Amino acid sequence: MTDRYAIIGNPIAQAKSPALQMAFAKANGQDMEYGAILGEPGQFAEAIRKFQAEGGKGMNITMPFKLDAFEFADELTPRGRAAGAINMFTLRADGTVLGDNTDGFGIVRDITHNLGCQIRGRRVLLLGAGGAVRGTLLPLFAEAPAEVFIANRTASKAAELAQEFGKEAGATKLSGGGFADIPGGYDIIINGSASSMTNDVPPLSPDVWKAAALAYDMAYKKDPTAFVLAAKEAGVKQTADGLGMVVEQGAECFFLWRGIRPDTAPVIAALRAA
Repeated sequence: MTDRYAIIGNPIAQAKSPALQMAFAKANGQDMEYGAILGEPGQFAEAIRKFQAEGGKGMNITMPFKLDAFEFADELTPRGRAAGAINMFTLRADGTVLGDNTDGFGIVRDITHNLGCQIRGRRVLLLGAGGAVRGTLLPLFAEAPAEVFIANRTASKAAELAQEFGKEAGATKLSGGGFADIPGGYDIIINGSASSMTNDVPPLSPDVWKAAALAYDMAYKKDPTAFVLAAKEAGVKQTADGLGMVVEQGAECFFLWRGIRPDTAPVIAALRAA
């Protein structure tokens, strides 16, 4: 029987996961189908149970259900628990559900594999202190950066997040504060704030940009985001948006479900061209 997978969200028409996963399946000879489910408010659990009862093997979860997924899962991976939100389920044969978050993996994979930018030993600035940044921290620590500073409009939220993850940072120096508290320039600047959704840029001092080899925006649009444009104007050597992250997090889901690491380069190129 053809294995079934799906993404659930509301709205759902804009989701790229069906096209991504079926491209991976075709390229790797996998007998699977991947659909989209429009989730109704208050009916998330019922939709998951129904899909699993019908033989579903796995699901992706998008807004506004990532927190519902966190509460629903029978078991969480360490990175899923750290993120506080879940973007994928593995639906097990015994009826239990494993929740994971592959977003942070996707960011790190895109930076290191696709963009060829080394994180190990470098100074990384994270902008924002919400779920996107939370999900990035553990995969980022695994690359052993020398330092990570979390900057947020509400300085206390960034400081609290740094304190919460202090034990996970290993040898990486981890701290947090407001945008005005950023101590000097950083090699890699990652924007995980909501600023790009409002065509805005976090208020960074010109000195913050000077050392940057890469400015990376988790958001992506048809045209360059305000953050990417600001980075280019500041003279940052390399800039990128989050399209590669979306593809790489989907590839990680495919790997966890099917045991095959798909080649993402053709998919990223096709989406970029479109």
